[in-house]
Amino acid sequence: MELKGKVAVVTGGAGGIGSAVVRRLLDEGVRVVTIGRRRGTTDKRVVGVVCDVANFSAVERAVKGVARRFKKIDILVNCAGVQAPIGPFASNDMKEWEKNIAINLFGTAHMCKAVAPFMMKRRAGSIVNFSGGGATGSRPNFSAYATAKIGVVKLTEILADELAPYRIRVNAVAPGAVNTKMLREVLRAGARAGAGELAGAKQRAKEGGVPPELAAELVAFLASDGAAGLSGRLISAPWDGWKKWTKKDIKRIAASDALKLRRMPISI
Repeated sequence: MELKGKVAVVTGGAGGIGSAVVRRLLDEGVRVVTIGRRRGTTDKRVVGVVCDVANFSAVERAVKGVARRFKKIDILVNCAGVQAPIGPFASNDMKEWEKNIAINLFGTAHMCKAVAPFMMKRRAGSIVNFSGGGATGSRPNFSAYATAKIGVVKLTEILADELAPYRIRVNAVAPGAVNTKMLREVLRAGARAGAGELAGAKQRAKEGGVPPELAAELVAFLASDGAAGLSGRLISAPWDGWKKWTKKDIKRIAASDALKLRRMPISI
């Protein structure tokens, strides 16, 4: 995918999806820096920076340090995320609810804000954010997570428009139902997660969910020149046919509202 020699910053690199993204980028010859509360890997090829993405001052210092060391940042992948609180909004602990927004939405915004100037200076770059988890429909009992993820999608669309003159692409990935620690959280929550969520979690625990490597492959594609012209889109790793997209397909997508969140007018 012609990514060799590029520099990527990945948040949440210790998680199930984040670690898969790190491995895939390393396989593509990318120099990877992880930013998060845990370093998450003993791979000596990875530079780990311990930082709370919810703290913008800390994020800004960390990103400046990466830019000084590597002289550039080509790719940003925002994987860091938390799922709690689980349960009806009326019974949620608001401190926990606000913490979710701080990490999932503000954390993504902080990273984009800190990295964008370095990409703008070089007039090149790719930002990949992670959404899903209720961003495209109601997800009862997961209000904080779903609210944050829909915010990530709208931020993605806006940044794609604002950064287009600098040849910076911004997209969001919906990874699908991947079996990570979030699955175990749903199982532990039991009835608080809701009957449908709990049943689905039990089935995935038994049969297996979407492999995290699929989302990692999509991230690598979006960071590559193969995705040139594709920006401001929410792409599902398991459901959209991105593996078969040609340049003509991407051109048609770019000229439409496909893979964007839009209000559907009523027709009676």
